[in-house]
Amino acid sequence: MSGPHVIRGSVSLPEAELMWRFSRSSGPGGQHVNTSDSQVELRFDLARTEALPDVWKQRALDRLASRLVDGVVTVRSSEHRSQWRNRETAAVRLAALLAEATAPPPKPRRPTRIPRGINERRLRKKKARSDTKRGRQGRDWG
Repeated sequence: MSGPHVIRGSVSLPEAELMWRFSRSSGPGGQHVNTSDSQVELRFDLARTEALPDVWKQRALDRLASRLVDGVVTVRSSEHRSQWRNRETAAVRLAALLAEATAPPPKPRRPTRIPRGINERRLRKKKARSDTKRGRQGRDWG
């Protein structure tokens, strides 16, 4: 791995808590395709991790509930022929997934009113355009 994969701020994926599994990848791959295990499956036990703050962990468990199997989130990567590049891709994908899942909820939208001046200006322009077009209507110019 090329260094820690940061989720957000100073929180990163702990290498000790990542579980790797390798298998043969489907699709084209050349002569060594039947002998190399290039597909990567990365598992991270979200329910038991101590690397995330409790608030983040609960938020991620709620948002990723449909993806979790016994509290474990799984990410696969098989688009590269190299196992090393697939490992990198899977780790980056997992970090991005956790960053999105642990993000704070957006602030609620405060409803605002359109200022009267803007509305009046819009209606004045609309009226002027209407007058311009009415002036172009077919008349007997004689």
